[in-house]
Amino acid sequence: MLSRVAENLYWLARYLERAEDTARLISVNSNLLLDMPGKAALSWSTLIDITGSGDVFDTLFEVRNGRNVVDFLCLSRDHDSSILSSLANARENLRTTRDVVPREIWEEINHCYFEINELTRTGMNSQNRDGFLKSVTRGCQTLTGLIEGTLSHTEARTFLSLGRHLERADMTTRILDVRSNNLLPRNPEELIPFEHLQWMSVLKSLTAYQMYRQQVRLRVRGPDVLRFLLQNHALPRSVLRSLEEVSWELESLPHHDRPLAVAALVRAEVAEADVQALARAPDQLHQLIDEFQIGFKNLHEAIASAYFAVSERPVIASQSQEQSALIDDDED
Repeated sequence: MLSRVAENLYWLARYLERAEDTARLISVNSNLLLDMPGKAALSWSTLIDITGSGDVFDTLFEVRNGRNVVDFLCLSRDHDSSILSSLANARENLRTTRDVVPREIWEEINHCYFEINELTRTGMNSQNRDGFLKSVTRGCQTLTGLIEGTLSHTEARTFLSLGRHLERADMTTRILDVRSNNLLPRNPEELIPFEHLQWMSVLKSLTAYQMYRQQVRLRVRGPDVLRFLLQNHALPRSVLRSLEEVSWELESLPHHDRPLAVAALVRAEVAEADVQALARAPDQLHQLIDEFQIGFKNLHEAIASAYFAVSERPVIASQSQEQSALIDDDED
């Protein structure tokens, strides 16, 4: 397989996962704001922090209100990680490599992109927001299902899986980083208002609430949620499971020594983290998640160095880093 084809498939999967996760995040935040009492200190600004796009947002908008944040994360063409931009980038990556995947995948990504692109002309409001977000999630899930159900187990499928699971691990740590900073008490006597409801929203944003109830069988508590989303081997969206999937896929590729070693290192850091202790020290948890983010960046660079041509595509910056440079228009 040509390195450019492998790279395009890898980024196709990352963009699709990014679009789906962003749609889930906005949907859950919308519902949480409706459920919480008016006095609760919640805002749309946390979504900008999770996506690490504060600098870009602040150059385009003056106020972090619901309308501006939703427009920015859903339909902005000036933000490379908006849902519209992610689907446009995914479509462009597949356009140049569509001969290696079944025709139905190309048709579905076209359908998703043009359906969402139409909203940039008609606009989005609170009445049609929920339908839009469900449409994005359903479209991305359909594409994932088509890939899983129709694409042969070749290197093309391997690079799609690598991109999907690395992006998934990245987004899960982002959500945990920002949410836990507000929800974990900094001393034993501190009480967080509506903590139970907010931790439920963290699980729901990763489609993990029902699985948590089935497997943990305890009321929703911060330390248990952290351990479940970071270290559970069975949950498809846990960080540990995603990194295990990356390692398994790398083993099937040639020249995998360095990326597999980096993946094993990051996986060990996640598996060995003392979540119970970190739940009592939010600042230390934030520092550890920053280290995970650096590990993901190193893993991406190891994969790119081993299998791709020299690439200038960005990975979303961690919370302690500046936003990455924009993708070059002529890259593909």
